[in-house]
Parts: sequence; structure tokens; C-alpha cells
Amino acid sequence: MRVCVGGRVAAGGSARRGVAGILMLALSAGAGVAAETANPASPDKSQYTLFHRTPDRLLRDLTTDRPDVTESPFTVDAGHVQVETNLFGYTRSRPDADDTVTDSYEFATTNIRVGLTNSTEINFVWQPYGILRTRPSDPATATRSSGSGGVDIRGKINLWGNDTFERPGDTAFGLLPFVTLPTDRSNGISPGAVEGGLILPFAVKLSDKFGLGLNTGFAVVQNSDTSGHHTEWLGSASLAYEWSENLGSYYEIAARTGTRNPVGETVVLATGLTHKLDKNLQLDAGINFGVTRAADRINPFVGVTMRF
Repeated sequence: MRVCVGGRVAAGGSARRGVAGILMLALSAGAGVAAETANPASPDKSQYTLFHRTPDRLLRDLTTDRPDVTESPFTVDAGHVQVETNLFGYTRSRPDADDTVTDSYEFATTNIRVGLTNSTEINFVWQPYGILRTRPSDPATATRSSGSGGVDIRGKINLWGNDTFERPGDTAFGLLPFVTLPTDRSNGISPGAVEGGLILPFAVKLSDKFGLGLNTGFAVVQNSDTSGHHTEWLGSASLAYEWSENLGSYYEIAARTGTRNPVGETVVLATGLTHKLDKNLQLDAGINFGVTRAADRINPFVGVTMRF
């Protein structure tokens, strides 16, 4: 499921402390709640930690937070590292009020997921390089900027379902608090201030072949035209289908409201494929289509996931 859903939290000491507090409280509380809801029939993996890694024979099936926007409620097994990279992505916007079109190019945006316990992980997401081109109706005023994106620090806590998501009707639920730190406040690629929020990922196994992921949450982001910040609301649904043990596809709708965009809210339709080469390596490709005027027109991408 794609890492780029990221929301963002307000700048200022109190906002930073508030988001950090949510992150630490959720991480510390999650392990206990998950342990209480574990299925007695599943292997007891509570003893494994970052420094006492889960044996390979007890690893869960590879699950990812890409390529779709919808985040999964499942965590990386303790002591293991999962690297999920958007190798290349291209986005074209719709023309704005001045008939300006923006093209953006994304290179090697990577989510490094580290399993801390059997039910918690910490993530670090960074876009090392991107290019932003604006093309107004007057070509003489076109602009180009490049540089790195912000750094996301995310925690994920699985409250139930990590090791019991096997039969139709099984569910899983988690918490995903995040904070985004700017790296360059003026390049148009990184956010200009500290931002962040919280996502609630839920999944249900509909059948042996179909699965449904649902997200809701919020992000506190910097205003684009005035000082200060505002809250945006996130929601998505992703229907996945397994064509075989190695090949899967998904079909998704995602929305972002409260954006204060004068042309309306953002709604996107998406689809894509995943191909698992082995139990620790997966390739993917997908494309997002903007439905509303506020959404980017098109966004194709390709990526890879590796677990160590």
C-alpha cells in the first residue's frame, strides 16, 4: 500500500510535542493490547524483539504498505527490516485557474520499516530526489525546481489480526501515527513546516481470493496561502484479488477532504498489480486517476519491496 498517502502535523513546539506524544503512547500501548487479543492457536511470538529477531520459519506472509494508497494494519516481524521503494513515479496535474500544468517526477522514495516487537514497528520515509516543472500558458514563465522531499517518521501498532488473518471473515486493525519533517522549505517538494497526523488501517478477509482494506484518519497540514495550519480528513478503500500465489491486483478509491482548495476536494481512483518473486521480494506497478478537478490528472509508478 502506497507510502505517499502521508498526511502532515502542525509546526510549533506544542504541536510537535503532541504528535510525538501520540506516537510514543501508541507504540508503548500497542504491544499490550495486541497480546491480549492474540489467537491462542497461533504461535506465541511475544518474546521476539528488535534484538531477538523472529525466526524465518515463523515469519508472516509478506505484506506491504504499497503500491495502493491504503495502508495495511500488519507490522513487520520483530527484528526484521522491510524496504519499500517507489522506484519512479510521474504526476501530471490538471490546469489551474491560470491554465498552469505541473509535472512532477519522483525518484526512489523509500519506506524503511523496522519491526520492534511482534505487533509494533517504526518507519522512516524519505524522497531523496524529485523534480517539479510548471508549464504556464506563457512558456517564457515556466519554472523548474528539484531536491529532496520531507522525512516521515511513522509508528505502526497492530491491535489484532497480525497472526490470525487466515480465514474468510478474519479482520485486522491498527494505528499509524506519523510526523513529517521538512528538509527544504522552499523547493516545492518538501513540506514547508512540521506536519503529521493519524491513520486507522482496517482489513477484512472477504474470501480466499478477495481482501478489503479500509483507512480513515486525519492530517494537520500547513496552509498554502496564509500562516498556520488546518486539518484534512483522509479516507480510502482498496479491494485486492489474488490471481495466484504470486500475482495480485487491487482496485481503489481514495479521498482527501478539508483541503481548502477552491475547486473542491480530492478524489482518486487507482489500480495496479503486484508480483511476488519469492517470500521476501515483490515488484509492483500502478496508476492513479484523478476524479475531481482538485485531484492530479494521472500518476503512474513502479516499485519494489524487499524484506531482510
